[in-house]
Amino acid sequence: MGSDPQYASYPNLLLSQHIFTLRTPSLSANHPAANKALTASIKEASQAPLYRYLAHPTDGILSSEIVWDEKYYDELKKGNDEELEVLDTEIKESDEKAGESEVVEAMGKKAEFFARVVDKERALAAYEELYIKTPTLGAKIDIVLAIIRMEMFYDDKAGVKKSVERARRLIDTGGDWDRRNRLKSYTGLHLLSCRQYAEAAPLLLDSLSTFTSTEICSYSTLVLYAVLAGTISLNRVDFKAKVIDSAEVLAVLGSRSGGAVSAGDVEMIDAETEDTEGYSSLESLVNSLYLCEYKSFFVALADVEELFLSRDRILAEHKAWYVREMRRRAYAQLLESYRVVGLESMANAFGVSVEWLDRDLSKFIPSKKLNCTIDRVNGVIETNRPDDKNRQYQDVVKQGDQLLTKLQKFGQAVRLRGSERA
Repeated sequence: MGSDPQYASYPNLLLSQHIFTLRTPSLSANHPAANKALTASIKEASQAPLYRYLAHPTDGILSSEIVWDEKYYDELKKGNDEELEVLDTEIKESDEKAGESEVVEAMGKKAEFFARVVDKERALAAYEELYIKTPTLGAKIDIVLAIIRMEMFYDDKAGVKKSVERARRLIDTGGDWDRRNRLKSYTGLHLLSCRQYAEAAPLLLDSLSTFTSTEICSYSTLVLYAVLAGTISLNRVDFKAKVIDSAEVLAVLGSRSGGAVSAGDVEMIDAETEDTEGYSSLESLVNSLYLCEYKSFFVALADVEELFLSRDRILAEHKAWYVREMRRRAYAQLLESYRVVGLESMANAFGVSVEWLDRDLSKFIPSKKLNCTIDRVNGVIETNRPDDKNRQYQDVVKQGDQLLTKLQKFGQAVRLRGSERA
């Protein structure tokens, strides 16, 4: 399985969720708890850089929520400077009197210090210096994963993308099983934050049975992400196998309504009970979509939007898109079974008015996201499925043209080489 992961304690990504909560006016009811958690962390971990980033009167992103105290900041900074001085002394002494491993250990403490106080620039610089000095592949991978977490904290998507590719290259050269699985979780969360749900779904669902990356999220949160990604992107067969019937998903969602849970799952659920409030709505969402109970599906989708999509820092950015696409998926699923369906009948199935359904369907039809037309005179919706044979014919013609072009270029190259020999 490989050695235990290093440098996995910091930064605390839960703090970034509290920051998101304080920056979201609609979550004002949760502001006191988030404020308390942040101020407590700043005090306990002496996070002077984080305090300045959040509360400074001119530069702070939460200056209206967290009170700035210059004297308090100076005390925190003084403590940080004293701790940093001790770490620098340890590195110097290790370099002069001890071996390479002691130097790497001391440099690791310094990098973790900057990660603990959430000083992004200095933490990334310290991790890069540590990376150069570190001799083992496993430790190098752990350093890159620590860099990814720091970039995730500050929502640096471009930085995370580069670092994920960097970690993948290292793992491809001989990374162990545990670090491969950890990178799978990291990559899935990154893709989710970039609205690449189809790419994220298989990674997140595969991570459920081997999840150890508690430094980026809890197990129940990973289940939430995996279920949401799978529900919107998987075809019906895979949706049934990988979400509806998944033992890992049932261990969390099934437990909310008394579903069967294996003995091996009990410990995982007990550890996460504080994180599963509202998961009955998530269970209702996936089951109602699969069972074609569209009225229940719309109610569950509204609940999921309120309880999860609006409150999670990764999901909130794509909330409107996700809800819209889930409605489109449900419409497409119903229409797939009919050539003609009554507008009123479909509106009743979804529990909405005919006028509302007409307006909503009209958002998808012009862009060909739904293959149908609305006949308001006769009050029906007519499906016009794409002609697969015609599409296949067009694909063959297009591919044939590309092949002929390549053959012509190849023939020209052969003739040129023949004339050179002559």
